[in-house]
Amino acid sequence: MADTKSAPPRNPPLRPLPNLIFASRWLQLPLYLGLIAAQGVYVFHFWVELVHLLEAAFGSQDALQKLVTSIGYKSGAPLTGLNETVIMLVVLALIDVVMISNLLIMVIIGGYETFVSRMNLAGHPDQPEWLSHVNASVLKVKLATAIIGISSIHLLKTFINAENYSDKVLIAQTAIHIAFLFSAMAIAYTDRLMAGTASANKH
Repeated sequence: MADTKSAPPRNPPLRPLPNLIFASRWLQLPLYLGLIAAQGVYVFHFWVELVHLLEAAFGSQDALQKLVTSIGYKSGAPLTGLNETVIMLVVLALIDVVMISNLLIMVIIGGYETFVSRMNLAGHPDQPEWLSHVNASVLKVKLATAIIGISSIHLLKTFINAENYSDKVLIAQTAIHIAFLFSAMAIAYTDRLMAGTASANKH
């Protein structure tokens, strides 16, 4: 017996100008490829710092001086080996790199999926949990939260090494961090209001 179900209606092809405008989204592709290259630079930087930390742990003075220079640590007495403050500052710097790398992944994958093209990752075992419900609003909230985490790490690094910073710098970094917190709260609140309005309009 022949299938009597009607075929789903097909969307008419776009006119040339709308088609060109819609295809212009692919201009963002080089931007995301550039962020992937930046991710590679961060991976290289992470391993350079980690290798210096391991070498300094085994007594390398050259590696220790490179670490001290990179974290901006100053001490009244000359350093002859790793101390707790230096280790903590280096580890926080490594965590900072990881968090920025996570932010890059969110922007690359979420941005590409939202603004360029679908990745068709449904059912893939490695699909990020957040990607299944990502949109422009969710992406903004997640980015704001990630930026607060990065700012927190920077602020903690500054307070651990506070003797090498002026009071003006400490106050400024604290104020910037608080501004990030209020900005994220405002973004989340606005997103909640918009979601509530959209839900009310459906009913």
